[in-house]
Amino acid sequence: MKVKANGININHQIDGPQTAPWLVLSNSLATNLSLWDEQVRQLQNSFRILRYDQRGHGGTDAPEGRYTFDLLFDDAVALMDALKIERAHFAGISMGGVTALGVAKRHPKRLDRIVVCDAGAGSTPATSQQWEERIAIAREKGMQPLVEPTVARWVPPQILATNAPHVDKVREMIRTTPVNGFIGCAAALANYDVRPGLDKLDHRALFMVGAQDATVAGMKEMHAMVPGAAYVELDPAGHISNLDQPEKFTRAMRDFLMAA
Repeated sequence: MKVKANGININHQIDGPQTAPWLVLSNSLATNLSLWDEQVRQLQNSFRILRYDQRGHGGTDAPEGRYTFDLLFDDAVALMDALKIERAHFAGISMGGVTALGVAKRHPKRLDRIVVCDAGAGSTPATSQQWEERIAIAREKGMQPLVEPTVARWVPPQILATNAPHVDKVREMIRTTPVNGFIGCAAALANYDVRPGLDKLDHRALFMVGAQDATVAGMKEMHAMVPGAAYVELDPAGHISNLDQPEKFTRAMRDFLMAA
């Protein structure tokens, strides 16, 4: 389904009982809403689940230009407005995790509990340069040259060695990401810092990360800043931890969201 929100058509899917609490799921860079298939399958009896393709991804419009996280935060809130969702739990991976924190800080009354997964705390000069290099590759040659290097960064060697079926799903999501969307969102990741104000966050928060992911240090830093936050590390798992460890990931999310 698509709905006009914040000036673009946002592709989304809704599952679960109409009377259940809302749970919004936000994808990472170079993935789409199918990233969450396993979580939806296991959680749709307990929650009314909205998953959506972030700007420039999947079936959502992919305007040209460099995006900002402020724009992605506004997309999420505008989508909730368009669907008349007053308040929801919100979970996201990587770029989606940053989106969860940004919406919680800017629109605290719109979110209940938040789940932040495999997200960096902010860009550095080194990571900004890496993103600009990837943007240049995508602009010149498309997504194909980025597939295997991205998989190598995201998926731990011990999981790659098993030839796990989900790795091909990851490859396909990366390969089919619109170039404009990759460039736009990579630009957002090249220039952000989500840490200011985290110490004042008044939401119950879970930080969940793959033990082999590059974001572990940043996730621990953010977890330490948020009052009363929970922390879960999944091992072995990399950047797309919900696919590497779907059972453990979903169980941790369910336990956190449904705890008294």
